[in-house]
Amino acid sequence: MKHRYKVREIAQQAGLSEATVDRVLHGRPGVREDTRAEVQQAISDLDKQRSQLRLNGRKFLFDVVMQTPPRFSAEFRTALEAELPMLSPALVRCRFHFRDTESVPAMVDTLGKLTARGTHGVILKAPDHPEVVAAVDRLVDIGVPVVTYVTDVPTSARLAYVGIDNRAAGATAAYLVDQWLGDVDKEVLITLSSSVFRGEGEREMGFRTTLRALAAERGTDTGRTVVEIAGTDGMDSTIETLVLDALVEHPNVEAVYSIGGGNTAIARSFAELGRRCRVFVGHDLDEDNRVLLRSGTLSAVLHHELRADARLACRMLMQARGALEGVTNVSSPIQVLTRFNSV
Repeated sequence: MKHRYKVREIAQQAGLSEATVDRVLHGRPGVREDTRAEVQQAISDLDKQRSQLRLNGRKFLFDVVMQTPPRFSAEFRTALEAELPMLSPALVRCRFHFRDTESVPAMVDTLGKLTARGTHGVILKAPDHPEVVAAVDRLVDIGVPVVTYVTDVPTSARLAYVGIDNRAAGATAAYLVDQWLGDVDKEVLITLSSSVFRGEGEREMGFRTTLRALAAERGTDTGRTVVEIAGTDGMDSTIETLVLDALVEHPNVEAVYSIGGGNTAIARSFAELGRRCRVFVGHDLDEDNRVLLRSGTLSAVLHHELRADARLACRMLMQARGALEGVTNVSSPIQVLTRFNSV
């Protein structure tokens, strides 16, 4: 049976005889299970060594293009820069293109300029829009792999999506809100930064669907009333105005699922009107949310490990460039953080 390594190489790595390794590789009897495990471990170690040799001396320049509020872009940049040294012996550098708000044409222009700037790959957080799809496809057509992050552009030729299962995150938020409200018949406010981000739409869909399902389990036909605010771009000033208006119009709102951020402004709106927020669930452990969690203002934050995401995104781009192999994409685990288990 042919193998990617010579029997002698495997035997040296495992510290076993060539005859023993040969028996394991050919599935012959008379070999203990722990010996078979030693051979498999040796092969795995050789794979890692081969990857290290392949990376030695390689240089990569990745571009990070994101439309997102500064509080999230700062957290992701810190996480990514912390991971870059861990990608050695390859040398990986990143250029950052962050915008608080950006029109689709501006996003397309940013992506288009990368073709002339020698990029080896792109990590992208962008609206799911036909023009963005076309811009991604143009990059891929000239050999530039693109990984979408947090929110997907699934009909494009992007390499992969990295991040949480957004529908599952919304379902988790619905479960927490419903459990904490219990039998109290109160309305729920949900806030989105923009309806053009697929990830936010999936979170909303998961939230609404699960709320209805939980109501059906209790034998309630209608379920909880949901009040929606969208188009805030995650900016505090916009959010505060819209939330104040919504709270005045809907005096029965006592729970919030913040999909698009701006949680300090949301909390300030409740305080300004002297209103109680029984349950407040948000996303991402940024500095604002850390403060709100510690104070008990936020009930829970749905978080995913940004460093793990950054590492996976870079490794997938490196694999697309032929520098790695065996990198598989998996959804980021959704962590439910409260003031008792947050950092």
